[in-house]
Amino acid sequence: MRTVTQRAFGGPEVLTPSEGPDPVLGPGEILIAVKAAGVNPVDAAVRAGLYPLLGDPPFVLGWDVSGTIEAVGTGVTDVSVGEAVYGMPRFPNQAAAYAEKVAAPAGEIAPKPRGLNHIHAAALPLAGLTAWQGLVDAGGLRTGQRVLVHGAGGGVGHLAVQIAKARGASVIATASEDKRDFVRNLGADEVIDYRKEDFTRRAQEIDIALETVGGDHANETVKTLRWGGVLVSLLAVNEAASAAARERRITVARVSVRPDRAALLELGRLVEAGKLKIHVERTFDLAEAAAAHVFLGTKPKGKIVLTT
Repeated sequence: MRTVTQRAFGGPEVLTPSEGPDPVLGPGEILIAVKAAGVNPVDAAVRAGLYPLLGDPPFVLGWDVSGTIEAVGTGVTDVSVGEAVYGMPRFPNQAAAYAEKVAAPAGEIAPKPRGLNHIHAAALPLAGLTAWQGLVDAGGLRTGQRVLVHGAGGGVGHLAVQIAKARGASVIATASEDKRDFVRNLGADEVIDYRKEDFTRRAQEIDIALETVGGDHANETVKTLRWGGVLVSLLAVNEAASAAARERRITVARVSVRPDRAALLELGRLVEAGKLKIHVERTFDLAEAAAAHVFLGTKPKGKIVLTT
C-alpha cells in the first residue's frame, strides 16, 4: 500500500511517499480502506520533533481517518465489511493514518455521519473531539453560558464555536481580520480581531474560555473569566496564570484529546442535524503530504485533508 514515511525530524520535506505492507489486524481491530486523512497542527509538531509522541523516526504520521471497513479482526461483532466509518484511533500512540489502509481498535471508530463525504469526515475527529472534550466534558458547557473561543478560524476553533452555539451558549471569538467574516458566519455573536484589539476589554464575565495559544496569553485570558469560571487549555498553563486563576476560584482544565466513540457519535448527530459544518480549506493527494504541511504553516481556515 501507499504510505508516507518520516525517517528524520525536520521540515515538511522529511515526509516521503513510500510503499509499505498492509497492517496486520489484532483482536478487536478493524482494517480501514482509507479514503481521506486529516492533517492537524499536532502532526507538524511531531514531525519537527517538538512534541515527541512517537519516539524517534521512522514512523508514519496521522490520526484522523475516514474510509470503509475492509476486514474485521477476531472479537469484532458490531460492524461489517463495507461500512463507512471515521475516527481518531490510538492517539497519542501511532495510528499511521497517512496511508491507504489503517488498522484501528473497533471501539474507537464510529459510523461516518450520514450526508458527510469522506473528505469532511476525515477533517472532523481530532479537532472535533478536542473541542467537545474541552467545552462539554471539561468545561461543563450549559445553555445560556458565555464562551470565549480563541483561534476561532482554525481547525479546533471553528468547530468549538459551532458546538457552543448548538448547546445554547453565547460565543465571543478571537480571529484575525481575514477570518472575521468566516467566524461570524459560523454563528459567533462577537468576533474580536486579536491583532488590533485587546480582547480582555470586550470579553468579560466569561463562563468558559478555550485557550489555544498558551504562554502569557493564558494570563490575559484568565482576566476575562468570571469568578468560578473555567479555563480550558490545550497547552500547558504557566504558574502566573494558574496563580491568578486560583485567586478567583477559576478551574484550570488542561485537555489532551483522546479517542472517544461516544463523542464521535454526538458530533455525528450535530452534523446530521445541520448544526455542525466542517470547513476544509484545501485537499492534497497522499503523496503531497509535504506540500500539505507547508500549507498548514500558513494557518489556513478550518482543516486540510489528504486523499487517497
